[in-house]
Amino acid sequence: MLDQKKLAVIHIVKKELGISDEEYRATLEKIAGVRSARELDNQGFQRLMRYFAGSRHYRQSLTGITFRQKMYIKHLLADLAWDATHYLNFLKKYYKTSEQGTLSRKEAGKVIESLKHILAGHEKQGGQGQQ
Repeated sequence: MLDQKKLAVIHIVKKELGISDEEYRATLEKIAGVRSARELDNQGFQRLMRYFAGSRHYRQSLTGITFRQKMYIKHLLADLAWDATHYLNFLKKYYKTSEQGTLSRKEAGKVIESLKHILAGHEKQGGQGQQ
């Protein structure tokens, strides 16, 4: 049985993808053999997330930021303890945009590398202070 955080992630992804309940349940059954996320084990959760990450739902355009990139950025921002305003200011200053959704896949990759570099610097300093 999954913990509440993983169940929440599944439901956030479902909402972000805008898939119907019927399509969602069919996907659960196809990928993990269950009709409810509560019935998933960790292996089923991983299969479901891999399926979603590779699906047509995850990309707004062929060249745009992917859902996987969005989720990784979200994870990095949480590790950095940045709020939305801090992140948007970072995007404006270094990437000349105020919306993550306008990034190309290549630009999103650069954002990820920048955030990883900043995080590594924080860890080296003992995680003190925001950039």
